[in-house]
Amino acid sequence: MSIVRRDYFPVYNEIGSLLDNFFRGQQSDSSIVDTSTWAPPVDIKEEKERFLVLADIPGVNKEDIQISLEHNILTLRGERHFEKTESNTGYTRMERSQGQFYRRFSLPQTADDTKISAKYKQGVLEISIPKKEMAVEKKIDITVEE
Repeated sequence: MSIVRRDYFPVYNEIGSLLDNFFRGQQSDSSIVDTSTWAPPVDIKEEKERFLVLADIPGVNKEDIQISLEHNILTLRGERHFEKTESNTGYTRMERSQGQFYRRFSLPQTADDTKISAKYKQGVLEISIPKKEMAVEKKIDITVEE
């Protein structure tokens, strides 16, 4: 006997999401694109001196990861391949996602896009985005004309 999870109200869930997005004036998460096979989980942190993006992408080779920046949009894409799949008569079992992924993130105006760095260790991609030095606020005196 197999256990099957059913969603008896999928239409209501989708309508609810659409209405939420409409009333909030937002679109759904644009970092997950329909052309992706899977989307790695990503944490984004703001620290005093930088923004930090941490993506869990175990099983992906460094050579299969591309990071780019265009018009203040940080794009993370890549692909995970598995060479071995367990197949027996009547079933195939694969629990880990494979294939292409594609995530996009809008960077704030305070991000210094000239100094972005990335490192990859033990399946975690860390992208460090330093903050720009912000201009000091200048006080402008108002003169009274008579």
